Formats: sequence, structure tokens, C-alpha cells
Amino acid sequence: MTASFHLYLDSATRSDIERVLPNPLVYGVTTNPTLMRRAALSRAALPDFVGAVLGLGARVVHVQVEAVDSPSILRDARASLDLASPGRIIPKIPATTAGFAAGAILSAEGVALTYTAVFAPEQVLFAAMAGAAYAAPYLGRLEGEGHEALALIGQMQAVIERYGPATRLLVASVRTREAFRSLIDLGVGAITVPPLLLAELLENPSTLDAERAFLADLDKTP
Repeated sequence: MTASFHLYLDSATRSDIERVLPNPLVYGVTTNPTLMRRAALSRAALPDFVGAVLGLGARVVHVQVEAVDSPSILRDARASLDLASPGRIIPKIPATTAGFAAGAILSAEGVALTYTAVFAPEQVLFAAMAGAAYAAPYLGRLEGEGHEALALIGQMQAVIERYGPATRLLVASVRTREAFRSLIDLGVGAITVPPLLLAELLENPSTLDAERAFLADLDKTP
């Protein structure tokens, strides 16, 4: 089982990220082409974006390839590594036949990478066998397809614990505090959340109420 937990911020919107970072609890930032489209972030603008995010204290940034065949995936992943100093970029590669073929080459070269769009426990096994740092299932998409999403992710976590202790599940598409709690109860090694949910997780209403009560009592102290 992994020894530590990685909390990620799932966003490609620089202004949203700047409202959250720097924060010592946040390990890094995850992006994908859908988030980039929503943020109007072009591939050409990635160097500035990555530099800004790392400058705000993120340890790593996940950058997804935009290719489907193995040679192009390799080329795209290696290009993303040039966006920052070694170890600061983690390429995201689809969990496909071509993706596993390209990813195995990168892992053999010592590149930490993520297999993304994971929907089945066997894909997690293959990711672990290929030496991935992360395997990324999408909780919301699994639910949308009618799966018992948490049960399925529990099966994936069991695969990690049995066969791939060096690989973390990086669960994405997490939309509620309750989902976050359920995932940490399963023991997953990493979760990425949108900025609004992160703010909700960090500020518990009961803690804020207690803080206000303490301050009120302090004012009344003779």
C-alpha cells in the first residue's frame, strides 16, 4: 500500500488555481484537454501555464498527450517533459494498447507517468505492470455509465495493493465531500478535485463556528 496521500487540484484555469495555491497540502495540478478547452488554454500556452503553476508551489503538473498511436504518444509525452525541469511534468497517457506500449518505454526510461481514462480493474493491473506512477479512474463517469462506481474503485484499489504498491490510484471526477470521504475510506493513494470542492473540503463549517466562538470568548476575557 502507498505510504502517503497525494491531493491534486483538477483545473486548467489559471485564475482558479491562483486562488488556491500556494497550499502545502496540494501536491500538484492535473489537466486534460477538456479542462484546457473550457479554460481556453491552448497547447501553445502550456509553457507559461506550467511555469506559473509550478511557481505557485505545485510539485508536479500532469499534462495529457493528444495522440492515439504509440509513436505519436511517445513524441507528445516527451515534448511535454520539456515544459519544466526533470520530474516536474507527469505525462498522462490513455490506458489503451497503444498507450501501454508507449508508456512502458517511458517507464523504462525512468519517466513517472499516469494512465488515464481507466474504467476497469484489469487496466489498473496493466498500469502497475507497466510501472506507472498513477492509474486514473473517473468516479463521475463511472457513475454516469451506470456502474457501482465506488465498489469498482474498491476493486481497483485491491489490485494496487496486491500487485502494484508503487502505483497510486488517482481518482478524478470527484464532485462532493461525501465522494471524497468514501474514496479515502477505500484507501486510494491520490485524488484530484476541482477548486470549488477543494475550498469546501478545507473549510469545515463546524470548525469555522468553533473558531468564531473561541474568538468571541477571547474578547470577553477580562
